[in-house]
Amino acid sequence: ASYYGGSGDELHMPFNFALLGADWQARAIRQVVESVEAALPPGAWPNCVLGNHDESRIASRYGRAQGRVAAMLLLTLRGTPTLYHGDEIGMVDVPIPPEGKQDPWERRVPGMGRDPCRTPMQWGPQPNAGFSPAGTAAPWLPLAANYRGVNVEVQLADPRSLLNLYRRLLACRQETPALQSGSYRALKEVPEDCYAFLREMDDHRVLTALSFSG
Repeated sequence: ASYYGGSGDELHMPFNFALLGADWQARAIRQVVESVEAALPPGAWPNCVLGNHDESRIASRYGRAQGRVAAMLLLTLRGTPTLYHGDEIGMVDVPIPPEGKQDPWERRVPGMGRDPCRTPMQWGPQPNAGFSPAGTAAPWLPLAANYRGVNVEVQLADPRSLLNLYRRLLACRQETPALQSGSYRALKEVPEDCYAFLREMDDHRVLTALSFSG
């Protein structure tokens, strides 16, 4: 785990990075979740992290189709989900030319830079992806070549987009007590490339079934 720092009297939540290092396979993901659940004492509250500014983006790691599976996993597991900006629209890592590299880590350890996942948020198809006004200097890192099609503005208008899947999942989570604070129980009699689990609270049950196959 890693810790989110702060100052003053804020509460601190340790980030659970276990999923970031797991193979993207049903069995491996389930084993990570089960191990975290088993390690928690009664009343403890887990959290889930699938992306951050130090890791390759979800769409680059798993592909755009499996990015939808990642959204379902992140927002239906028990605990607090953490979402890295841009993953909700399927942004990908961007190759950075040598002269454009900004990350101090890259300068110290070539090949270990984190710039590819730190490019500007793609708000729209406008110049600079709407991140900064047209006519201003270029952003500090280059944009993905597909930003005119992969951006918030375009995806808001598409009911089947990844962004609108996230929005529907968040709305469902908000109005479903079993997804907010219900228990977790994995289902064992499922195909090898499927991970299925139940979230339960009182008489309310929600089933999540995720296919990790093609």
